[in-house]
Amino acid sequence: MNIQIYGTKKCFDTKKAQRYFKERNIKFQFIDLKEKGMSRGELRNVMQAVGSAEAVLNENCKDQEALALVRYIAEDEKEEKILANQQILKTPIVRNGKLATAGYQPDEWRCWN
Repeated sequence: MNIQIYGTKKCFDTKKAQRYFKERNIKFQFIDLKEKGMSRGELRNVMQAVGSAEAVLNENCKDQEALALVRYIAEDEKEEKILANQQILKTPIVRNGKLATAGYQPDEWRCWN
């Protein structure tokens, strides 16, 4: 497994995801979205794996204006706005090759073995 966890150091669910993989002795790479955001290719792969741009958006993010903007702009412009406003992403985003999840989803991660 080649696990990558995208999140922030203060995010409770990101900390739980890190603990989940540590407890199972599964190595992972943590990427702090405040220090280094997702690239266009990474975001595309995650959106494809989870099914849509909507699935990676955090309903409860602090920046509700950016979230509303992303929701109501044309589909072909959403990716650009999400890249510019990564604070609206649902964390943790956990990737394992072509597989990915948005949010804390240990039931899904168990199936990755």
